[in-house]
Amino acid sequence: MSHVLTPDICVVGGGSGGLSVAAAAAAFGVEVVLAEKGPMGGDCLNTGCVPSKALIAAARAARHARDAGGFGVSTGEMHVDFAAVNAHVHGVIEAIAPHDSVERFEGLGVRVLQDAARFVDARTVACAGMLVRARRFVIATGSRPAVPPIPGLDRVPYLTNETVFGLTECPGHLLVIGGGPIGAELAQAHARLGARVSVVEAERALGREDPALVAPVLEALRADGVDMVEGARVVAVEGRAGDIRLTLECDGARREIAGTHLLVAVGRRPSIGGLGLEAAGIAHGPRGIEVGSDLRTSNRRVYAIGDVAGGAQFTHVAGYHAGLVVRSILFRLPARENRDILPRVTFTEPEIGHVGLTPDEARARFGDKAVRVLEAPFSGNDRARTERATQGCVRLVVAGRGRIVGGAVVGPSGGEITNLLSVLVARRMSVREMASVVLPYPSLSEAVRRAAISYYAESTKNPWLRRVLRLLAWFG
Repeated sequence: MSHVLTPDICVVGGGSGGLSVAAAAAAFGVEVVLAEKGPMGGDCLNTGCVPSKALIAAARAARHARDAGGFGVSTGEMHVDFAAVNAHVHGVIEAIAPHDSVERFEGLGVRVLQDAARFVDARTVACAGMLVRARRFVIATGSRPAVPPIPGLDRVPYLTNETVFGLTECPGHLLVIGGGPIGAELAQAHARLGARVSVVEAERALGREDPALVAPVLEALRADGVDMVEGARVVAVEGRAGDIRLTLECDGARREIAGTHLLVAVGRRPSIGGLGLEAAGIAHGPRGIEVGSDLRTSNRRVYAIGDVAGGAQFTHVAGYHAGLVVRSILFRLPARENRDILPRVTFTEPEIGHVGLTPDEARARFGDKAVRVLEAPFSGNDRARTERATQGCVRLVVAGRGRIVGGAVVGPSGGEITNLLSVLVARRMSVREMASVVLPYPSLSEAVRRAAISYYAESTKNPWLRRVLRLLAWFG
């Protein structure tokens, strides 16, 4: 007979969201069982955010070395040791891993079961030869790379984000299927590290973002040597290791491109296989587990958070969900997900970030006349001038009475600037409040304040006041 555990909370999945729930609950003295069949830390630590940003950092260093002459600095002949880059990537993972380790969580008081978990009924999970009957369950199993049903793809070697960071030699010609954030980031990184790169996107690259904001990113990708093929569908794949050929269809015509390596980056799918969701009465579909705004599933004992819950697939969203679930389970407080405050960033160079409502979404919610879109280009920012990085802009979406309901940026340090935009949106701040903030000079974030000040410069008909506001924007 299986041994029965009866913790207060059982967490299924040891990625960012699951670990956050387990650590927070354990800190309050709550008994927690955590089930994880793979490496602790999940996709973010092992095959996602951490290794990709480490690779991007190495690629940025290579690009800056090539561009050093523009600053009067001579570096001599630039050389990339791809094996050393790989060592850097895995060194970063190894440095962070102890924070997510079994040992650390057991030290916090969490019972860790290193095996697959599945529901056997509405209140019981089977894992590692044991049965876990908890008061509440949290499913945080994340997502996995999506693999499209392209004829021939299953007969050729291909990479995904789960395997691409194992490369110790630079690809000769990397073919990338998918022009979304993952495809764009990895394409630019590999191009900067010496690979020839071609990206094939069936629709528009970075299609979720405003085309005007995407334009500087695509310009930078092409400047780095990336061949961007948009509006082309891959209809067949053939070849072998070192010689892979894609057949593309675009506007009724077909063409072929060949490369040495293939990366599939068409998105991700929720990891729900083998969880026994039917036995637990948990509704789910192609987008993942169905949850309400409180993140509860159709089984009221069970919550689902992060990628598996079918919303935005970001580590910070999983962390946000974890906080909501802890609030609900431990303190019986109401918790409702607010998707209007969830930011996203694509870590190309320039970076592109967004939070809140787009202009179209704002107009649909508040009406055309109540919405204004304010922009401040980095060409007018002194810090951007010193960095020789003046492409892009900051955008604020403003509703009635000057409240900031959305923000976006494309440009240098766009991800960091998105932090400020996220505060403005989440705290429901106004352009007046942003305009009154004193920011250090020179800084890139001054572009946000300049955009806020333009609200008044454009709205007033008083020439004197307009002149004063221009001076404030210039000297502030």
